[in-house]
Amino acid sequence: MTLDEITRTAIDPALAWLPAKMDTIEARAELLTIGLQESRFEHRWQVLNDPTKKGPARSFWQGEQGGGMVTGTMTHPSSKDLARAACAFRGVAFTSFAIWTAIENDDVLAAILARLLLWTEPGKLPRVTDEDSSWDLYLHAWRPGAYSRGTPAERAALRKKWDDNHRVVRVFLGAS
Repeated sequence: MTLDEITRTAIDPALAWLPAKMDTIEARAELLTIGLQESRFEHRWQVLNDPTKKGPARSFWQGEQGGGMVTGTMTHPSSKDLARAACAFRGVAFTSFAIWTAIENDDVLAAILARLLLWTEPGKLPRVTDEDSSWDLYLHAWRPGAYSRGTPAERAALRKKWDDNHRVVRVFLGAS
């Protein structure tokens, strides 16, 4: 899926449903960059070395059932009411299993929850041009296992991938 397609079909409807203050260019930059980093907007489940098995993460933003995008947004004081309302809006039971199952194919709900996870983070979102702070936010909010368990070379490759993705998003948003 292209950045234009995911914006039109998932991010725009998600941000239109959420409170207006959550729809910022910074939020859009984070959502697009994280989606590129996690799935390239190609995979709705975590791809493992064995292609016949799905990993534990679902959606283009790769939320795990017990992770921040699902359980975290369901329980955090600043997001739980909106997460519950979003599930009602999308016809999904407010359980971690139901949500985790739904976000594999419900891109709008997945985008809502990804935005809510960013909302739970302290402070303002990084400026669109602040690649370093954007990376730090991603590491803190998404806690990618490939980075935390990675070798120095693997970590460097993930950071380079982030920088490349972030640059693509800045150009797409006209903020380069």
